[in-house]
Amino acid sequence: MVWAAGCRLAVAVSEAGGLGLIGAGSMKPDMLRREIREARSGTALPFGVNIPLARLDADDLVRVTLEEGVRIVFTSSGHPLKFTAQLKEAGCTVVHVIAAVKHARKAAEAGCDAVVAEGFEAGGHNGIDEITTLTLIPQVVDAVDMPVIAAGGIADGRGMAAALALGAEGVQVGTRFAATVESSAHETYKRRVVEAGDGGTLLTLRALMPVRLLKTPFALKAAQAERRGAGREELETLLGRKREEQGIAEGNLEEGMFEAGQSAGLVHEILPAAEVVRSMMVQYYQTVQRLSREGR
Repeated sequence: MVWAAGCRLAVAVSEAGGLGLIGAGSMKPDMLRREIREARSGTALPFGVNIPLARLDADDLVRVTLEEGVRIVFTSSGHPLKFTAQLKEAGCTVVHVIAAVKHARKAAEAGCDAVVAEGFEAGGHNGIDEITTLTLIPQVVDAVDMPVIAAGGIADGRGMAAALALGAEGVQVGTRFAATVESSAHETYKRRVVEAGDGGTLLTLRALMPVRLLKTPFALKAAQAERRGAGREELETLLGRKREEQGIAEGNLEEGMFEAGQSAGLVHEILPAAEVVRSMMVQYYQTVQRLSREGR
């Protein structure tokens, strides 16, 4: 959710009854501090911060998060042991994003309170094993004694019902919220999510780190290079710098990366985040009731 999950979206989701998250992956420490303070002025309800541990300034992002009094932290893209003890000592609830059973076990050993198990249907960077949400969730539920939050390919109440049926305690939703009114993503990006359809994304750059993108010119160029056997060095040169910012924040169709998940095919309009939460919950309960009736 880089360049999409700012304070406006976090506030809107929390005010609607979910848990809003500020995505620190595209923020410098000073910007994160401003976003947290703006979120605090917009809601008295809990919200959290997601911190990619692979960031070179992750320690500064953690410091700012703690200094600003945020006590719900989602970590990703790195070993959960790196900051978990520090966060727990400060009274934080710590949730780590994983893409395989072995990583869920490491999160449990590190003292995390829960994990987000994310299948490779998800947008953005994915696990190298390319495990789907449908198969990942029950395996993680069986492997660790902690709450499991499902992610990857979930955009409506039917997906939420399916995830809970697999044993998850809740769901984390990205792409559907990236295409909302309050998302900080560029309008061109939002429209492309809506227009994507069922085959509108691809997974590429596996030699670096697998990433799921909308099929923009850059994504197709990267996929073509990968198919002809481009190595790590060539792909790094092709990737360059600031592709995510050019795409998601600036709407550059030719040169930017438009990270989005396969659930884009379920996104048909740009809605307020509160409406997304409301419609998900309505459809979830309708789905559960329908299954209950049909099971009699």
